[in-house]
Amino acid sequence: MASIAVEMYRDMADMNGINVDMDHLKSGEVNLGTSIMAIKIKDGVILGADSRTTTGAFIANRVTDKLTHLHDQIWCLRSGSAADTQAVCDAAHQNLQLYAQQTGSPGVRVAAGLLQEICYANKEQLSAGLIVAGVSAKGGAKVYSIPLGGSIHEAEYAIGGSGSTYIYGYCDSYFRSGFTEEEGIEFVTGALKQATKWDGSSGGVIRMVILTPRGTERKLVLPPYAEQPASM
Repeated sequence: MASIAVEMYRDMADMNGINVDMDHLKSGEVNLGTSIMAIKIKDGVILGADSRTTTGAFIANRVTDKLTHLHDQIWCLRSGSAADTQAVCDAAHQNLQLYAQQTGSPGVRVAAGLLQEICYANKEQLSAGLIVAGVSAKGGAKVYSIPLGGSIHEAEYAIGGSGSTYIYGYCDSYFRSGFTEEEGIEFVTGALKQATKWDGSSGGVIRMVILTPRGTERKLVLPPYAEQPASM
């Protein structure tokens, strides 16, 4: 039996001459998209993300902050269900606070491992793809990817979200070890510009966090991103 909302929409569609087979649509189906990435640089890590949150074909929020602070200089990038990833990061943040009180400041590996355990234990209920990156006294600069399903992978750079599909080639071609901070910012900005250009679920502004031994710096890149045509 169709819900009242579906019946109302069907009647409105018929009145406006729009034919939509509502019975053929999957109940509760929502498409979620984003573009997130993190890279290691010479003296730290850089995290970046677009700011668009989508609900199907609708843009629910144009200026979402997908970079979540976990502890000290450890941050997480969120993709998937916004509600799921917010809940997972909140739980991890609280547990890392307890860990710090009992055993001292955690390393990036500990934070990533905690998130991985939460995601794996609840993999049937969660839609969460995460990237954890940071700088700590225990292990230095690290980047970890935790894709859907709850596995964990350490790498020099990680990309995620629907926009990542369009920039694998870009990243393979232009990433190299030992980027300076300026080169890293340019690389992350260029990759996310391409992701927001080609992926309809990505857009808005580009938010970045730069983590180095000297501290934490946040950076905002505003549109327009399109290259300007050469003057005639």
